[in-house]
Amino acid sequence: MPGADARRGWALALACLLLAACGSGRDDAVEAAGDATPAQAVVRLTAHLRHNDLEAFARDAVPPALHAELDAAWRDGRTRWPLDALPFGSHLPEMLDSLAAPGSEARLQRIFDRQFAGAERELRSAAATLGVFGTEYVSNEGDFSDGQRQHYAQLISATAQWAARAPLADPVRAKPAIAALAAAARRTGLTSEAAFRDAGIDSGLRRMGPFAATFKQVLAGYGLRIDADLATLEATLQQQTGDTATVRMRYRFAEGQVDTLVAMERVDGRWYVSDFLRGARAAATR
Repeated sequence: MPGADARRGWALALACLLLAACGSGRDDAVEAAGDATPAQAVVRLTAHLRHNDLEAFARDAVPPALHAELDAAWRDGRTRWPLDALPFGSHLPEMLDSLAAPGSEARLQRIFDRQFAGAERELRSAAATLGVFGTEYVSNEGDFSDGQRQHYAQLISATAQWAARAPLADPVRAKPAIAALAAAARRTGLTSEAAFRDAGIDSGLRRMGPFAATFKQVLAGYGLRIDADLATLEATLQQQTGDTATVRMRYRFAEGQVDTLVAMERVDGRWYVSDFLRGARAAATR
């Protein structure tokens, strides 16, 4: 059975995967034109995520007044939205602290060598099992909208299929991957609850951006090229009635195809993803 450090590593991997998987390719024409349509709003947000600009994502994902409320909630320690909307997001400071701790490279390498090195069959079995249970959970449990359930189930299934084929037990890949993540975690300076509170939402997310970039580079070394996959995204308007709309998102992920619907709503003339608004409002008043 994996130890606490190993479980934190898997938790961080899943959290970052789901965050990155919301991204897409950049569309300069949309950037210039602004969010005139619901589909353009989706493209703008996902471009921020693909380029690891988490600060810009939070700024454009909610109205300015709500963003100010979220910053106050960050500084009070009541939320780390949007990071705490991720699986295991509540444990992010301790995950970063584990990676950033002095000597973490050697310690985590020992854990890898003891628990994972050469264990291809066991890791493939674990990936398949986690895929089944993860898909079942988001499909039937938790506080997810119908759109989130559909989207996350597809992501988890595709990720599990990738993990079942990826060389996750390769010690040659593990050593530089651990070193890169440890260095990136140290650069954030966000290894405690207090550090996140002091940073506030803008600085906190700005400092997390390079860590997300490093994590995607590590995944690319295992064959999961998130940016290339998500550059295939197509966002099209399915329906619009007044200040509500539905956008269809289609993109390749881990050699699978994701096809999901996103509910949108217009506030003060700008379009926002309804699930992001719902989560942000709950976080600001928590």
